[in-house]
Amino acid sequence: MQKIRKIIHIDMDAFFAAIEQRDHPEYRGKPIVVGGPPNSRGVVATASYEAREYGIGSAMPSSQAGRLCPHAIFVRPRFNVYSDVSAQIMLIFREFTDLVESASLDEAYLDVTYNKKGLRYAKDVAIQIKQKIFETTELTASAGVAPNKFLAKIASDMNKPNGLTVIHPDRVQSFLKNLPIRKVPGIGKQTEARMHRMQIYKLTDLQNRTEEELIATFGKAGKWFFKIANGIDDRKVEPHRIRKSVSSEDTFSMDLTDLEEMKWEIGKLTDRVSKFLKKRNFRGRTITLKITFSDFQKITRSSTLADYVNDKPTLDTVAFSLLQNTEANERPVRLLGVGVSNLEHVDKMKEEQFPQSGQLTFDFEEAVK
Repeated sequence: MQKIRKIIHIDMDAFFAAIEQRDHPEYRGKPIVVGGPPNSRGVVATASYEAREYGIGSAMPSSQAGRLCPHAIFVRPRFNVYSDVSAQIMLIFREFTDLVESASLDEAYLDVTYNKKGLRYAKDVAIQIKQKIFETTELTASAGVAPNKFLAKIASDMNKPNGLTVIHPDRVQSFLKNLPIRKVPGIGKQTEARMHRMQIYKLTDLQNRTEEELIATFGKAGKWFFKIANGIDDRKVEPHRIRKSVSSEDTFSMDLTDLEEMKWEIGKLTDRVSKFLKKRNFRGRTITLKITFSDFQKITRSSTLADYVNDKPTLDTVAFSLLQNTEANERPVRLLGVGVSNLEHVDKMKEEQFPQSGQLTFDFEEAVK
């Protein structure tokens, strides 16, 4: 008989904003927006719970956030601070288990089926982790405990902030019964709209569809939808996931129309990316240039090299060449971004030294969490 796994998903509460309120007592109890100022074309990285009461959310234009809450305090992101606090939290996780999969700076999955503290119940592990995080950082976290990653992720979002929700294996079906599909990670507005047109509003509605029908409608995602509708998620907690890409982008307060000015801005982006890659001993073969024009049309241009690189001169040369292969000289540019993917770790050291997984985007001026 296969042992039921004990998975915890930890999600820090309004992470960036909470750090700002911790470090600036005068911000506590007030609506804080981390991101671009309201008179800019920036976006909201995250908002405190006081700001969220006004309808402000991540990725919202800062100008809109300013209209929703004129007295909100707008704070520029301090990514170096957030990264340091995240590292503290990851060390706490590893006091309980080595099976830690970082999903972003402020969230992670932990497999505590066998934990270092010898605790019988995963709920007790989650309680101790939350307590240790607060004692160490003065920040709160919400936790979800469940037999798989999908359910743990949803559970952690049920009672925010500072919540703890446990989904016992025997109660999975009752938990899923009335769960709206919009609560399912990976189902965005467009997919939700398609499902609504099919009279699918809750996971119970999804359970009534066959796997074949869902695959025919949604492609490969249909297979995933069928599984999660029935509470099935076989994905393991992967502590050594290899980073996929590194990128940086800026949104400009005024559209760029001069090609040399664009190259100057690209040079700042390649400098950030190159420093990040070198600091963590990564190199990549694929360089991508991202452009958003003034009419919000987005394009990307990529080039894959024969060798792995991380030096700024090479990134500059490739990015400038890609820029020439666009209409940037003819159309105003609102945003520029540079990314490096197809990565390898230079000295092949174990990836647990680099807990961040997946794509990490450093938008230093207008950051999106």
